[in-house]
Amino acid sequence: MKYISTRGQSPAIGFGDVLLTGLAPDGGLYVPEVWPPRLAELDVDRPYAEVAADVMAPFVDGSLTHAEVAAMAVDAYGTFEHPDVIPIVDLPGGAQLVELFHGPTLAFKDVAMQMLGRLFDAELARRSTTVTIVGATSGDTGSAAIEAFRGRENVRIVILHPHERTSAVQRRQMTTVDASNVRNVAIEGTFDDCQDLVKAMFADDVFRDEIRLGAVNSINWARIMAQVVYYRWAVGRVGRGEPVSVTVPTGNFGNVFAGRVAQRMGAAIGEFVVASNRNRILTQFFDDGAMTTNPVEPSLSPSMDIQVSSNLERLIFELLDGDGASVAELMSTFRADGHIELPAACRSRAEGWVGESVTDEQTIERMRRVHETSGVVLDPHTAVGVEAAERRAGDLPQVVMATAHPAKFPAAVEQATGIAPALPDRLADLFDRPEYYTVLPNDLSVVQQWIRDFPTAESRS
Repeated sequence: MKYISTRGQSPAIGFGDVLLTGLAPDGGLYVPEVWPPRLAELDVDRPYAEVAADVMAPFVDGSLTHAEVAAMAVDAYGTFEHPDVIPIVDLPGGAQLVELFHGPTLAFKDVAMQMLGRLFDAELARRSTTVTIVGATSGDTGSAAIEAFRGRENVRIVILHPHERTSAVQRRQMTTVDASNVRNVAIEGTFDDCQDLVKAMFADDVFRDEIRLGAVNSINWARIMAQVVYYRWAVGRVGRGEPVSVTVPTGNFGNVFAGRVAQRMGAAIGEFVVASNRNRILTQFFDDGAMTTNPVEPSLSPSMDIQVSSNLERLIFELLDGDGASVAELMSTFRADGHIELPAACRSRAEGWVGESVTDEQTIERMRRVHETSGVVLDPHTAVGVEAAERRAGDLPQVVMATAHPAKFPAAVEQATGIAPALPDRLADLFDRPEYYTVLPNDLSVVQQWIRDFPTAESRS
């Protein structure tokens, strides 16, 4: 299996290089050069780790054996608290809620990150080298990455989060980890600012090579690969071979794009509903093929407070029929002007994709109604998804991806339901633990120098 860049100017490389590299040298995102065969006969009634090994094995062909992937999957998903790893529960009205939050940090990011930590270990040991991972988070990626890489000898990890723009639980899950290979930075800006800093570091060849830069954001193909599994698992169990509608609360577009990959590999997905909050750039894109950036508006679902969804580029690459030069031109125009429009012929290829935007008021009301009618407590991101799915209710069975445990957003949950959700016992003392992080300006040179000084950087705040 070889991987190519969405911008067409980087050589094809194998999975091990894609894993450690993250972003392609030409600024594009890696995708398979040739998609693997469809897994139409996949038995989803087996344990989750067994299904995971079958789905992921084709993507690592030539780098890892099926047995090696299977052993990693058993180890990774043994960290999840639910015996099914990803249980599926009923919602009022008949939709099925896929609970992706039973991992160590209570968010869907754990599904990929727990595999990623083991994949990195194997590849770095094989090469006898180390990396410095730098990632940006809008709330959940950071804690999941830190949990996956804390204490690993061959990895240093630096996570940038937007200062005072995550929930207190999200922040503390990152900043209370006291490990010598972990650093947290609060950037004075938005998540998009954090993401831009990370992209700029990857574009700086000298800095990239100097610190042996690695990525665990959803730009890293290995994360997409690991997320493909739960779409095959859930869609197979709900639809039993018949088409279903899948709704995904969406920020950086990696999660829902994994669903697209699952569809390519045989998952019977008839419709994707891309659910956004008041930051509705994706809704606009699926309405009319245009993207226009606006200032990020803080919301009750902060992990979706994004205006530039990086992984959308992978879908645009498909819609442009794999024309990397056209993708590069579009993304350059978007970066310069803050606006692009896809040609009409490309928009027609997005059939089966729709966008829905949900306000904070609608989010709270959906949380309240679901709790009153079923006793199910939703976090605000999942509530955005449930509201969007309700609007799209039709003939297809509906699957909604539940992306976070409600205890990660206690203020919003209490506002909607009158109940303050308790953290699991293993996190009960989270607000008693000391925090360790540094506040830095949104300045690339300052952040880069701070990372260079990692071994001696004073990150206690």
